[in-house]
Amino acid sequence: MLEQFYNYIIHLLSAFMMIGVYTAIYLKITPFDEIALIRKGGVAAALSFGGTTLGFSLTVASSILHSDTYTIFLMWTGAAALVQILTYLFISKMLPTLNDDLNNNNVAMGAFLGSLSLIVGIINAACLS
Repeated sequence: MLEQFYNYIIHLLSAFMMIGVYTAIYLKITPFDEIALIRKGGVAAALSFGGTTLGFSLTVASSILHSDTYTIFLMWTGAAALVQILTYLFISKMLPTLNDDLNNNNVAMGAFLGSLSLIVGIINAACLS
């Protein structure tokens, strides 16, 4: 029982750490400050950032559920983070006004990017199962 509790704590803390690292990287690669925009009431940034965080969190959860070892959990979570970041980079190239739209609180664009990020996260999570 004690070993199971330790495994729970290790996976829980690792998952939060991985989500923290992912969001820090995501916030660095985007050319605007999502947190500042969200603090100002920017719904577009909140939808976009929320979608990518939810999408990545699903892959973290799937990785915990389906990985046999802690190392494999970390490996698949890292791969999932890369897929999520590449998704943002690809979409931002395909939609050249994306970053300006999000910065200008275009809610439709924020919902679109957040939804795409969530879709990629769901598919990514399914691929890990």
